[in-house]
Amino acid sequence: MNGHKGERKQRVGIVVSDKMDKTRVVMVETLVQHPRYKKYIKRRKKFYAHDENNESRVGDLVQIMETRPLSKLKRWRIVKILRKAPVL
Repeated sequence: MNGHKGERKQRVGIVVSDKMDKTRVVMVETLVQHPRYKKYIKRRKKFYAHDENNESRVGDLVQIMETRPLSKLKRWRIVKILRKAPVL
């Protein structure tokens, strides 16, 4: 999926904040193998992603794609909502 020239990075994560206008904070969890002990460790990283129509909500599973810098922290945009959060 990643690595080829001209191909943009894509990640899947959960929206953890929708307080801003047209911006979502997306938490991406990856499994990384420890170099010495070979145990898998969960790594979490937050990405600021652009959501033009304010469609996503907290708890939604979304796909994000790398894009040009849109603001000081925003370098990603939401491509699609994979799963909506359950309504409580």
